Amino acid sequence: MTIAIDGYEAAAGNRVGLGRYAYEILRSIREAENRRHRQGSGEDFRIYVPRDCRKDLPEPSHWWQYREIPLSRFWTLVGLPWGLHTDRPMAEVVFSPTHYSPRFTGIPRCISVMDLSYLYFPGMFRRQDLYKLRNRTRQSVMSAAHVFTISRSSRDAIIREYGLAGERITVTYPGVSLGGMNMADSDVIKSYGLGRHYILSVGTLQPRKNYVRLIGAFATFLRTHRLRYGNITLAIVGKKGWLYDEITSAPGKSGISGRVKFLDFVPDAHLPVLYSQALAFVLPSLYEGFGLPVLEAMHFGCPVVVSDTSSLPEIAGKAGIYVDPLSTDSIAAGILRAVRERNLKQGRDRIALGRTLAARFTWEQAAEKTLEVIKRVGKKYENTD
Repeated sequence: MTIAIDGYEAAAGNRVGLGRYAYEILRSIREAENRRHRQGSGEDFRIYVPRDCRKDLPEPSHWWQYREIPLSRFWTLVGLPWGLHTDRPMAEVVFSPTHYSPRFTGIPRCISVMDLSYLYFPGMFRRQDLYKLRNRTRQSVMSAAHVFTISRSSRDAIIREYGLAGERITVTYPGVSLGGMNMADSDVIKSYGLGRHYILSVGTLQPRKNYVRLIGAFATFLRTHRLRYGNITLAIVGKKGWLYDEITSAPGKSGISGRVKFLDFVPDAHLPVLYSQALAFVLPSLYEGFGLPVLEAMHFGCPVVVSDTSSLPEIAGKAGIYVDPLSTDSIAAGILRAVRERNLKQGRDRIALGRTLAARFTWEQAAEKTLEVIKRVGKKYENTD
């Protein structure tokens, strides 16, 4: 069987969110199939990527080959469909680890839908992005042979909004892919201008992450407890996404410009130190399909303060401190609780539980479940060809 994979998102630079998911699922599929090929039972894979893509993708082999497509601008409309139909042997199934599947092809398609935030918070997206997300995602979901998603919360939303049968959707939880610390803690912290005491948040600067309320809550926390915690800084890791002007201006409006640091994109090699040395990790998002930084924070022993909405309770479980994302007072109270309890028994127990919960999520499991479904779809196509 020949399995085609859309490698567009996996080949992107500075991977976050969907890009990280696409890369990690691609890497883990390659590792799983490599073990099978050693036993003589693996399939053939053809990965389609834009020309001049980044070269740190999994190593090619006789059964894992890359196909560079020159038409990257209209990727799912022209470039990818053209590649699928001109290559021989034609693939039995195509997997797109993204909301958008290739158009104009009769090959069975499997796609990955991270979340439906564009339906629930349309005002938080640029008009051109919203149009594409609404229309192209619906087209892709309804024409897909199977849909993967990253939480039960997102699965339920897809069933509810698109009327898809539950057996056509599979949950494949992401895992932690960050390695160990390869720089001295003090060197990393110093390189970002942080002191010893800071609160951490990680995510692209966009309205859904609720950073404006987080900054307002942090200002409340500092004013209320300035004598004891006045030296704490809020560090926000994430590149600029969209509609971020209100976010970057929020510290000045709250009178805490010197206490909030926007670190922009941070290399994966630095994140373990930032997580492990933070007093707490806070993500009061309005909506999350999964919330990978929450899992990473728990993995590296950082207490997590998260919204009581969407998938976040599903991920953090009893290790999380939950807040109302619409209330700055609730977020401020969550920060205070995390900081106060960090070195107390209840805080240490919560950190230990977080590590245990995080260990249950692995990319290996996600890849195996993904492969099982893709091969089943491909065999069904073979039998009807």
